[in-house]
Formats: sequence, C-alpha cells, structure tokens
Amino acid sequence: MNKGLILKTFIRARYFHKFKSRRRLEKYQQKQTKKQLDFFEHHSPYFQKFSGKTFEELPYMNKKVMMDNFDRMNTAGISKDDALKLAINSEKSRDFSEKLNGYSVGLSSGTSGHRGVFVLSDIEIATWVGGMMAKMLPKGKIFGTKVAFFLRADNNLYESSNSKILKFEFFDILKPMEQNIIKLQEFQPTILVAPPSVLLILAETAKVKKLSINPVRIISVAEVLTEKDEQYLKRVFKQKIIYQVYQCTEGFLGYTCEYGSLHLNEDVVVVEKEYLDDTRFTPVITDFVRTTQPIVKYRLNDILVEDRRPCKCGTSMTRLKKIEGRMDDVFEFDGVNDRTIKVFPDFISRVVLYVPKIKNYRVVQESSKKVIFYLDNIDIENQRLIKEELKTLAKRMRFKMPATTFKKYESDFSKKMKRVERIKK
Repeated sequence: MNKGLILKTFIRARYFHKFKSRRRLEKYQQKQTKKQLDFFEHHSPYFQKFSGKTFEELPYMNKKVMMDNFDRMNTAGISKDDALKLAINSEKSRDFSEKLNGYSVGLSSGTSGHRGVFVLSDIEIATWVGGMMAKMLPKGKIFGTKVAFFLRADNNLYESSNSKILKFEFFDILKPMEQNIIKLQEFQPTILVAPPSVLLILAETAKVKKLSINPVRIISVAEVLTEKDEQYLKRVFKQKIIYQVYQCTEGFLGYTCEYGSLHLNEDVVVVEKEYLDDTRFTPVITDFVRTTQPIVKYRLNDILVEDRRPCKCGTSMTRLKKIEGRMDDVFEFDGVNDRTIKVFPDFISRVVLYVPKIKNYRVVQESSKKVIFYLDNIDIENQRLIKEELKTLAKRMRFKMPATTFKKYESDFSKKMKRVERIKK
C-alpha cells in the first residue's frame, strides 16, 4: 500500500479541497474531467471511438452497458470472465487477498438487476483510503484510532493501510453475529462502521448490556439509513450525529460533514442531476479519479433528495437531505382514474413509522395489488394501524388500496437490507 499517496490525498482532501466557491469547484471539475477523458481516449479501446467528442456529446452508461463492454472499456486489459471468476471465488472462500494481474477485483451486490464486477489499482485504492480518511476521521486526535468495519466483503482496502496511527479490523457479517460481537468487545473500536441493519443489532445488544463499547463516531454504510433508525442509534450509542458514507461500486460519492449534513463528493466526481420533482433527483456521475474502470456519465438508480440550504461547514458541494432509496423500489399502484400511481419509498416508510412499537420492518410490493409488511411486532393492533395509514395515503395519492399481508421480520445479512422494496416480475 502506497502510504505516501494516502497521506498526500488525505492532506489535499482535508485541508485544501474545501471549495467554498461553486464557481471554483466547477472550474476544477472541468479541468479534471478533460484530463480524464484525454487519458481514456488513449488507453480505453471503448472510448477511442469517441475521440474529438465533447463531454456533453458522450453517451450515458449504466451497469449493463459497462458489463457488456467491460473488456474494451477498462484500461488494464482485463477480461470480464477472468474478473468475475476471481471475484466469485473470493466471495465463496471469503479470502479477498488474491489479485488479477496486480489489480484488486470485487463483485457488486447486483441490486440494480445486473451482476457487476469492479477493478481497482493499488494507486486508486490508496487514493480512496486517503480521501475516505480525510472526510470521515474526527478532527483532532487521530493517533490510536481503531476502526471496526462490518462488511460483506473485504477487498484489502482497509487492513492494508494499517499503521501505528490507524488500525482497521474487518468483521465479516456472514459469520455468526455472536462471534463478531465477542471480537468487537475485545477490539474496542473508536470508530464503528457498519450497515444500518448491523448497527441496529449491535445497538440492541448494547441496550441489554451484552456489548460495552464507546465509539467516538458511528458511520452508516451500504444501506439506506432511515430517520427512525438514525434516532434510535443516536439514543443507544449516545451520539449527536450518525455519520453516513454514500459508497457504491461506482465510487465514494458522499459523506456526512462535521455539522451532520450529507454532501456529494464533487471534488472527485461530477454529478449531473436528473430531477424527479422539485428536490428529488437521480444522479449521473463522472469519476475523474479512477482510471482503470471508466465511470463516465454513469446513470445511477438512486433517489437523492436535495437540500438547497447552505451548510455551516461552508462547502459548495451539493447538500443532501437524505438518500431515499432506488428507482427500482418506487411502488406502483393502480390509480382510481386507471392511471399508474408512483409512490416514493419515503411515503411507504412513513406508513410504518407513524405506528408505535415497531423497530424493524420491511415493506415489499409483489404487484400493484399486493403489499407485504414484515414487522418485528405483528400484533393485531399494529396491523390495523398500518392498514389505516395505508388507506390514508391511498386516498391522498388517489390509488386503489392493495391487499395487505403481514409476516414476521427476520434479518438476512447475505444481502443488503431494503426497508422498502418492489419486486419486479
């Protein structure tokens, strides 16, 4: 691991790339994007055919386009078949140390309906680690920081950067949680990083005095953090802020600042906003740091909610109210006027959030006429209250009331938790 590059990136991101002026930020983005596209024209066979095109003239891509053109798109000469084979073997063996031609390979979760693979160079990993540390480590005392990562896969991004200053420890969430809790108790992290589904179990364990840790910072990753879960975690772990990292296969896209606001990392990605309404948008990203696997005008399926108020931290980088979910999970109901009515995940979540005594839940739409509520408390009164809330929403948004089924909620760490999910058939 290039620790010199980690330090250089850390200093640049932490102390120099504040970008309090939007004009300066956009000028910097234009310069870096041009440099990146020039590189791809010379090193990516896929992008050579777009030589002479402006950024605006380039086509959009998504995971399917990337996977269909993987062999010609990446700049390392790596084949998709070889990359997938290594990534799948690593997932099965839980050994993520092997590289392919000197590159680290990982498998994406496939929540968008297409299985994906990503490739990173050591330089890109070092840059990622430096940027992540700059934005997520508390100010002041860094020496002696112990970071516990609860993730589904460890691809050497973390422990390879261990030093006297920082110690990273990977916790495999596919292992029994009892083992991880014992290991976590012994490790005593100062920073705890985990998906909300894992954080909630750790909070429950701490609440009944079977886990005693005192992290100075908790960081939510990989899954959507709902407002209700956030407030619960704050109470149990005595935190003023639950920090978030907006991270996916396509890059490190966002972070929570010291004032508790979620910002897009527009110092490393250009974000084009395709608005769904006044504040909701889906992002189209162009990463001008990664060079092995081009991310250019890449349309994500996420629903982000913009907050146009200035943040006290002073940055001009886009502020988000929240990450709401994915476009795949916008519910579709039959409207009273024979139209299809689309309902954003936040409205579905609130059907449950307004009902007391429910901590864990999932809402799954199997068709326009059927919705399943998975609840940790499925007593008759909760069922009645949820039906009433759903009827109120149906009346307000003018869609026909679907049939509702109630089932017991159970955790499944083999896949990302989705509070709201639409199953496409």
